[in-house]
Amino acid sequence: MSFGILQRSALVAAGVMLTVTLASPAKAIEMSREVADLYTSVSIYPPSASSMTVCYGFTCKRRHIFDFTTADRSALTKIMAGGKASAVAERAAVQKAVIWFDRRVGPVIGTSKRIAKADFRYFDDKHNFDCWDTTRNVTSLLLIMQDWGLLKHHTVGNPHYRGNALALQTPHNTAVLLDKATRAEWTVDMWTQAFAQPPAVMPVAQWVKED
Repeated sequence: MSFGILQRSALVAAGVMLTVTLASPAKAIEMSREVADLYTSVSIYPPSASSMTVCYGFTCKRRHIFDFTTADRSALTKIMAGGKASAVAERAAVQKAVIWFDRRVGPVIGTSKRIAKADFRYFDDKHNFDCWDTTRNVTSLLLIMQDWGLLKHHTVGNPHYRGNALALQTPHNTAVLLDKATRAEWTVDMWTQAFAQPPAVMPVAQWVKED
């Protein structure tokens, strides 16, 4: 963990980030309290317009500050341009954007070896995300793309959770897109997929019933 990250954690502990927009050294991105809690709960700054903390190692025990380059923004803009025609097309473009992100950060932090549905039982934290990590990372990516004006048919929704011990359903959570026209919520679930595979995009109502 770098000194810069330790500094940021100390600021959080001191109560610096108290507002929903959670101001950081860079321009803040507005978000709901539920989304903001994804970051305050592990004492990290939320994404800015040009950088984000990539969480890995299970519940953000490992962290990497990723700064988006001009080339990164150009690549994501090109990907999302393919989804302008409709909400359906935009969700497909978001899947491609998440794959791009997975491939972009994988070689940097070592998660190009990650597997689907990893958690602490796999004893390979340095190569994997758990669902808390992927929920934070995908939400951060979506917030940045929204800030860049790349989302036309959706906004970033609040994360959703599931888990029913009586039905043997294990706890799980996901990032969410909200359709502007229908107000329907759609998952963008990266954790259930292996490296560079499309995240699971489906109605939240369907997702909460999955195993």
